[in-house]
Amino acid sequence: MTRRILLVLLAFTAAVLVGAVVPLTLDAAGHDRASFIQATAGMARTDAAIAQSRLDALATSPNSNSASEAGADPPLLSLIKQVRQAGDGLLILSGMPQDNIRLIDKGMPHGNWTQLATQADAQGLLAKKAGQPVEARIEATGSRIAAAIPVFLHSRYGLVGTVILARSTAPLNSDVVRLWVILGTIAVVAMIGAALLAFGLARWVSRPLAGLDTAAGRLADGDLAIRAVVDSGPPELRRLARTFNTMAGRLEALVHGNRAVIADVSHQLRTPLAALRLRLDLLAADTDPDPETTGHELAGALEELARLSRLVDGLLAVARAENVVPVPAVVDVAEVARERVVAWHPVADDRGIVLEATDGGRGVGGMRSSVLAWIGEGHLEQVLDNLVANALDALSSGGHVTVTTTATTAGARITVADDGPGMSAEDRERAFLRFTTSNPNGTGLGLAIVHRLVTSNGGTARLSETPGGGLTATLEFPGVPAPNNTGPNNTGPNNTGAEHPSSAQDLASL
Repeated sequence: MTRRILLVLLAFTAAVLVGAVVPLTLDAAGHDRASFIQATAGMARTDAAIAQSRLDALATSPNSNSASEAGADPPLLSLIKQVRQAGDGLLILSGMPQDNIRLIDKGMPHGNWTQLATQADAQGLLAKKAGQPVEARIEATGSRIAAAIPVFLHSRYGLVGTVILARSTAPLNSDVVRLWVILGTIAVVAMIGAALLAFGLARWVSRPLAGLDTAAGRLADGDLAIRAVVDSGPPELRRLARTFNTMAGRLEALVHGNRAVIADVSHQLRTPLAALRLRLDLLAADTDPDPETTGHELAGALEELARLSRLVDGLLAVARAENVVPVPAVVDVAEVARERVVAWHPVADDRGIVLEATDGGRGVGGMRSSVLAWIGEGHLEQVLDNLVANALDALSSGGHVTVTTTATTAGARITVADDGPGMSAEDRERAFLRFTTSNPNGTGLGLAIVHRLVTSNGGTARLSETPGGGLTATLEFPGVPAPNNTGPNNTGPNNTGAEHPSSAQDLASL
């Protein structure tokens, strides 16, 4: 992946550089050439202005010695010196080009300069007739640029000579080469910088992906404890790594939980199955069965079968609680608590136990106030049913069970307190584990269901000792979130849609 990202970025950078540098360099080189030609034409006009007086004198005095007088002309001597120092060529023709009278011929290369002078003179005459300024005639000859400009008598129509300046293009070519080198160097440096940047970017992206790929491979191979360590890279990849780790942790917990359930179920089923088999073996071995003994053994076998049935029902309830995905809604826990207490009153009255529901606070004028929480529909009913059933099983006649609901700053608190024998601190620590019970007729699954339902709704559950003796279960549930932070705010204590045990007698068996 690093190589692919690197190649793509380098190819893109190279395309951008070629598309930008080459046209820029060609444009700059063309501009320099145009400037060079324009400068050559300007220098030719200057030379023609210097030679103007001398050519006018020759035109008006045709018998004068042009070469000797030109050598004694200071402006021309200075011009010749400048041309020689610059390495240029200068040719000044007197009269018509066909006469080939060379007033000055310094450093000129071989060439058909008479033809260039003739073309320049014709171009100058046309410009004069049109009333336009006379421009130099430009011609490229090999490694030189030549500019020819006619000189007219007193700047009128009479042609008195032609000035031709030939400049070497070596400085121009050197400047163009230097420009290509500079821009090429910039392009190379840019490519190196782009390569380093692309490599760093590719490593920044690919390294966490490689870590995720390795972790996923090891997880697929069965290493449930593996976690992806991604402390660098884009925020999206770090978020993906956290999600992967959460998934891996949940998967590990589910697998280990399933293994633990299988082990616990095997252990729990072994005892009633062994007792059932023993009773059946005794019946099969009894050659002279006594009806009373047979009835006793069959009753014991039926009791073991009932125990197995309760265990299987409890395991199904735990499985549902383990896989629950809450859809929170607004629940009035005070109202739900009162409804469940009323539902359990027949069982409590039959056992001589006092069961009551109280509110932790009252509204204005002593009216009952709502205690709202954000809970999945039907979950609170199951939780209260399990807690009340456990409390009733732990008490004898004359005991008290109190269900209290209180509004808190974080949400709602529910307590189910009894004055029974209670639990030791060690038993309270293990009470929410599966198959942990002190009731010989229980399955030890009720509190496990309670813990799972409470925590899946974002709440907490804990057990403590009731002042004066007994056991108190305290549940904390989150409050109703602000409307701008959550979905719809479903009001009203309509919480009858979820599954929960159909009768108090079934719940008492858990």
